[in-house]
Amino acid sequence: MLTLIKNGYVYAPNEIGYKDVLIAGGKIAYLGDNLTVPDDFPVQVIDATDLLVVPGFIDSHVHIIGGGGEGGFKTRTPELILSDLTTSGITTVIGVLGTDGTTRKMEDLLAKARALEEEGVSCWIHTGSYQVPVKTLTGRIEEDIILIDKIIGVGEIAISDHRSSEPTFEEFVKIATAARNGGILSGKAGLLEIHLGDGKEKLALLHEVADRTNIPIRHFHPTHINRNEELFQAGIDYAKRGGYVDFTTSTIPQFLEEGEVKCSTALRLMLEEGVPIGCITFSSDGQASLPLFDATGEYQGLQVGKVSSLFQEVRDAVLIEGIPLETALQVITANPAQVLRLNQKGCLQVEKDADLVLLTKDTLQIDTVIAQGKVMVKHGQTLVKGTFE
Repeated sequence: MLTLIKNGYVYAPNEIGYKDVLIAGGKIAYLGDNLTVPDDFPVQVIDATDLLVVPGFIDSHVHIIGGGGEGGFKTRTPELILSDLTTSGITTVIGVLGTDGTTRKMEDLLAKARALEEEGVSCWIHTGSYQVPVKTLTGRIEEDIILIDKIIGVGEIAISDHRSSEPTFEEFVKIATAARNGGILSGKAGLLEIHLGDGKEKLALLHEVADRTNIPIRHFHPTHINRNEELFQAGIDYAKRGGYVDFTTSTIPQFLEEGEVKCSTALRLMLEEGVPIGCITFSSDGQASLPLFDATGEYQGLQVGKVSSLFQEVRDAVLIEGIPLETALQVITANPAQVLRLNQKGCLQVEKDADLVLLTKDTLQIDTVIAQGKVMVKHGQTLVKGTFE
């Protein structure tokens, strides 16, 4: 069955106006004006009148098998379910481990990635967790990236955090070099996903690598840059140097009261500082624990990150901060596709994967979601659910 989306106003993510979109074999087969098909032709027509057609969203940092555990075994967060992604407009997701690389294994992460793909969305993963030495599937970072199709990088490696393994400069460079070589030899990103905590070191280790080695600064994808005001300001300097910065959309009121910079606001501030939009991404940190620690580092409680926060912050960036939609969309479409080298994702173009989201024009609510050419959500109703939903 072919699918034809008619009368929609398209952001690809650049604004290109009213276009028809024909989907065939999970790909975009046509993107243009006034496509007509014979009445007896087997095609499903979606009328997108009064709707915006945009690329499917990419969430580059999600704990797909759960995270947490900072408060003991009972605080391990649950696995992600399919409809959490699709109802949030997310058609591509990158899975990571996190604090716990002991009771949650790479084998589990890989199996979950394959399960999500079987259920209808695109999924890749990074090898390793917070800890150094990096725990891999094959025993070597290069082999994981080269030989395992779903593994595209390393991380999240924790720095500037009391839960970090405190990698030395030499250890960190060896990890980065192994990841880069694996990426080069496999045609993948081979990047390092970097978790940043509240430590005073901030991005110093990444600056040192850029200063002392030949590893490109864009080989790293540091996240949680909006964690506090000081780290955010350091992130501005880092991005102006050419590095990528990633803002975490999941939060709680207490974090914002304590100085976390709201993502939508952070985007506006960075753009006002002259940071190129191509350097900025959003990710949800979905299913991660959002732990509270006191001044001595003692655990106080936690909540759970939500993938639904990803587009909520993009929406706020447009409706509250006044950022043009085509600019705001880039941080969850074209930009993460570039960072992760997912060449079939992130934009609406003929022969690219048919991942699309239809939004209401004025309120930017998610109406319909199509992943790999299949309608997953239609007019706000979930059509395809996960196996155990």
